[in-house]
Amino acid sequence: MDNFIVSARKYRPDNFASVVGQKSITTTLKNAIQNNHMAHAYLFCGPRGVGKTTCARIFAKTINCQSLINETEPCNECESCVSFNKDRSYNIHELDAASNNTVDDIRNLIDQVRIPPQLGKYSVYIIDEVHMLSTSAFNAFLKTLEEPPEHAIFILATTEKHKILPTILSRCQTFNFSRITVEDATMHLAYVATQENVTAETEALNIIAQKADGAMRDALSIFDQIVSFSGNEITYENTIANLNVLDYDYYFKLVKAFLNEDISSCLTYFDEILDKGFDGLHFIAGLSKHLRDLLVSKDEKTLQLLEVGANIKAQYLEQSKECTPWFLFQALKVTNETEINYKSNQNKRLAIELALIKLCNLLAEKKKVN
Repeated sequence: MDNFIVSARKYRPDNFASVVGQKSITTTLKNAIQNNHMAHAYLFCGPRGVGKTTCARIFAKTINCQSLINETEPCNECESCVSFNKDRSYNIHELDAASNNTVDDIRNLIDQVRIPPQLGKYSVYIIDEVHMLSTSAFNAFLKTLEEPPEHAIFILATTEKHKILPTILSRCQTFNFSRITVEDATMHLAYVATQENVTAETEALNIIAQKADGAMRDALSIFDQIVSFSGNEITYENTIANLNVLDYDYYFKLVKAFLNEDISSCLTYFDEILDKGFDGLHFIAGLSKHLRDLLVSKDEKTLQLLEVGANIKAQYLEQSKECTPWFLFQALKVTNETEINYKSNQNKRLAIELALIKLCNLLAEKKKVN
């Protein structure tokens, strides 16, 4: 049996063009390489799984490529690129600052920096989780970071920029990586599914992208999990079952019941949701998000904030027409207060049931006032 390679490794970008969701950063780095305006120190910061270390590796590979394509992309054929692709390049050095954070570790790095590269023009030193370095290690690193040898380039990567000393920040060009949007993640997952001969519903991939919360690496890991669960056919039903996600359909039915002042249906739906093993807090938070999504669906300017698939978006647009802004504001107020007070309530089920009853009575109360 062939060794399985997880998708996050198998489909890791190997050039700037294949990096997902960081176009402004990759464009800047390519222009710097093309115009020979490269700095000696970079800081890549942002959430986990968005491509910081990947971009650092691609940058290191590109600046040492012996025959660049269009002056900005590695050829993957020269000796330098081949050695990089096979993880035997001596031009790139990676240090995990989480486990190598002492002064002695940095002194060893400084001694290594003095040695010029055997192949290629630059030695690139990638220090991951750099915020984990001790203060004394940072101080020992300062002089070398400010005035390294001509052949040395440092790329510092971190998820917690605020923990880095200002003296370090001032010596680096800073690139802030953004979360991968649901749309970009869904498109990339669709590409991976095609490459793996997996049939996947767009709504299912959209759920995976939402669950990953902006991290492409997490999205690919969840994708592998779903493939293991459902085989080569990923459906919306299998995805929400495996990821313990509450079906949108419940929220649409609940809002319809609120508008119809149908208390019995609301309580019945909630009972079904609890029987499926969902937590009350998870449910009320999801209901708040659903009401928020209905609110942003009422205006074309805010419709772009709705991160769902096309079919679900059509349902939101249809139901938003039935809800007045006043109703949605009042409903959000009820669900938000319930969520805040949920943990302090002794009878948590009753607290949510009372909230559902209030939501069913919103329109009736307004009629009494008028």
